[in-house]
Parts: sequence; C-alpha cells; structure tokens
Amino acid sequence: MSDLATLLETWEPVIGLEVHVQLATQSKAFSPSKIGFGAPPNTLTDPVVLGLPGTLPTFNKLALEHAIKLGVATSSKIRARSRFARKHYFYPDLPKGYQISQYDEPLCEDGMLEIFVGENTIKRVRLIRIHLEEDAGKSTHAGNTSLVDLNRAGIPLCEVVTAPELGSADEAAELMRTLNRLVRYLAISEGDMEKGHMRCDANVSVRRRGEDRLGTRTELKNINSFRFVQKAIEHEIARQIRILEEGGTITQETRLWDADRGTSFTMRTKEEANDYRYLPDPDLPPLVVDGPTMATVMHSMPELPMQKLARFMRDYGMREGEARQLIAERALADYVDAAIRAHGDVASARNIASWIANELVGALNAAGKSIEECPVPPGHIASLVRLIESATISGKMAKDVFDKVFTTGASPDQIVEQGGLRQLSDSAELEAIAQRVLAANAKQVEAYRAGKDSLFGFFVGQVMKETGGKANPQVLSDVLRRLLS
Repeated sequence: MSDLATLLETWEPVIGLEVHVQLATQSKAFSPSKIGFGAPPNTLTDPVVLGLPGTLPTFNKLALEHAIKLGVATSSKIRARSRFARKHYFYPDLPKGYQISQYDEPLCEDGMLEIFVGENTIKRVRLIRIHLEEDAGKSTHAGNTSLVDLNRAGIPLCEVVTAPELGSADEAAELMRTLNRLVRYLAISEGDMEKGHMRCDANVSVRRRGEDRLGTRTELKNINSFRFVQKAIEHEIARQIRILEEGGTITQETRLWDADRGTSFTMRTKEEANDYRYLPDPDLPPLVVDGPTMATVMHSMPELPMQKLARFMRDYGMREGEARQLIAERALADYVDAAIRAHGDVASARNIASWIANELVGALNAAGKSIEECPVPPGHIASLVRLIESATISGKMAKDVFDKVFTTGASPDQIVEQGGLRQLSDSAELEAIAQRVLAANAKQVEAYRAGKDSLFGFFVGQVMKETGGKANPQVLSDVLRRLLS
C-alpha cells in the first residue's frame, strides 16, 4: 500500500476545481484583435486590449453562444440577463489593472457533469457556475528579468466552477478529461492543454473521515495537463495531512505546482472576493440571452458523449468499456456510426466496433495518426466485416487484408481479388487435399485413431500449409473429423 493510501485510511480529501476553457473564436472577447498560438510576443493586441483611454469594449457574440452551449450540455440554468464585472488586481500582464469577468450574476448556474468512477460507476458532480471572462497575458521570469507577452490578454474564457464534491485526485483528473471531451464534442474549444486552451485551479482541503466540517483549503494554480492535475493534488493531499498529523495548521494560500520537481510552493496568500473589489463594468450593458440566440444554440447542439455511450450500448450491443473507448473522440464515434451505416446490418455492429477499437485504433496509434488522418474510409471496415461474415476470408486472413488496406488505401474486395485471397470453402476440394495429407501421414493417423487426439491440430496445420492458409477452418475441421473417424 502506498504512503498516500495509508494516510487516506484516516483522512478524507475534499476537492473543487475551477477550470478555464478557451473558447474557439477568431477574435478576442471584447475587441477585434486576432487570436493565434505561437505568434511573436505582443503582436496580437490593440488599444482595447491595452486599456488605452477612450476605448470601449464590445462583447463577442460567438463567445456567448459557445458558453450557452456548454451551459445546455451541463443541464445548467441559463440566466436570461447576466452582467460583466471588473475584477481588480495588479499584475504586469493585466494591462487595464482589472479583468472583465462575471461575479454575482453569472451566465450559467446549478449544472452538473457525469464522470466515470472505476469500472462501471458514474458520479454526478455539481457545477456551481459557468461564467464568461477574458484571459490575462503571460509573464515569463528568467533570473532578475521578467518579460510580459500580451497576446493572450483578452482571449474569451469560460470558467467552470465545481462544487467541492471530488473525493480523490483520480476523480479530479477524470472530471478534467470529461470536460475536455465535452468542449471538443461541442466544438466550442480545441481543448489543447499544451496550448493553454484548458487550465485548472484546484481547491484542496482534508478532514478526518466522519467529520462534516471542511478543512482549510489551498489553491493549486494553473495546472495544464491531466497528469499534472492528478500529481499536484496527490502531493497537496499528502502535504496537508502530514502538517495536521504533526500538530500544525494549514494556511489558506495559493500555491504553484512545479512539475519538474514534483512539488508545490507558495505563490501568495489566498484572496477573497472582497480583495478583488468587484464592481459592475460601466462600459458594458447587461448580457441578454434572447429567444433567437437560444434557438441558434439549441439547433446546433450535437449528440453528447454520454448520449452516444447509452446509444452505442443500447442499439449496437457494445460493452461499456468498448463504448467508452469509442466515444472518447467525437470523430472516432462518428466513424463508428458511418461504418455501421455502410454495412447496413446493425446485427454486425459489435464486429465492426471490435475491428475499429482494436485493429484500426492500434494501427493509427502505431502510425502516429489521429482518426481525422485515417487512411481507411469507414466503408472499407464494413466491407472487411462482410467478407468475414460471408466466409470469403477467415478472421486470420482478414488481419493481413486490413494491413494492406491501411497501407495502400485500397478496398478489401480489391485486395482479396487481386491477391487471390478468397477462402477455400468447397468441402469436396478440401476433402481431396485432406485425403492426400492423411495418406502422407499414415503413422500419425494411426496414432490419432488410437486415442492421441492432440494430433488433430497437426492435420489442420498440414492442410493449411497445402492451401496456403486459405482453407475455411470450420469446413476443414468438419472434413477432417469425418475422414479420421
């Protein structure tokens, strides 16, 4: 048992997440300035982003529609009239001296996310709010020098705030994966954590098991990968428990996670809402969600991951683990649907799903390709399964055919015809070959008839050798058993 597992026999962690999701818009939240990853520093700014005198912000309507989509997908209450506020703090990468955000009137409230916990358990995690805000810039520190890049300043974000209902680092990482999958399904964010499209602040506290009162929490700031979310929270849980067991107290503070060293360090004491001196932004009118806007959003809502999971299990007869793998990416789930439609018989869905989950995904991973770069059209998988079902080729032959399909892009039917790969299923032809094999191996036949049943596989192998592996295994087995009896 690990050290943390031992500690958790007595202590219980309580975790809430604040996840910042960059919305997929071409321009910034309150200005026409472009958004682009990797641009030279400070080239994607304008007077509004810089907060120059005389400038006025104008909100990006597409960002609103994206945020409403997320609210609908999480069963949140959508506020018909919300407001922007100014959140004051003074950092070099915040040129206006305040951030435009939402405070007491957020766009979305009281939602929920369903996450997988263990093999077959789904846990509902409440979402306190989803609100809109703009991003700050980025500071880079090197020795005594600090550099500020304002390219990110003003990028539209959704902040998703969970209730403190996560009970482990595993659950926190799974919630991040679930939210990441959801925003990509909705096409409201690329969700690329390496590019900063999703970042997480984790609020962590511990209490003795059986207690109701929450412990003092600390905030882990700006974690940018699923693995780091898990590692940072595990580290913080263990750190707090050891302090408390040694008779110390937890300081409410913000800490930064150093992934290279696998440890966290104090950044600043934790602010409360009054430290930010929130006030309604006088330059922005209330944000009104009208009927046409809601209609546009509802019309564009896709089938959501959990809905696909339920449908794949119900309509296609998939096991939960297999269905979970195939809904992980929207493009992969769409590929599965397309392949099953191309086949035309839903009774074959399980076979098609198995080929995609195992052979196709394995080949894509080995080639370093995404499903969007797949060289095998969905119809080719359907054709391959039809060839197996019609006994034109065997399952073993199908793997060789698939490799050629993946490499060349040719159809399975084309490869089978050109390579003369059709399975030999004529019983009379197989009987003639089998009789020659048995005549050439008279001693083995005598031993088999004397009770050495294990030799049956030997005869199968010899006939397969004679036919170049094309003999239909079931027909061959029936023929051999009849001749040997």
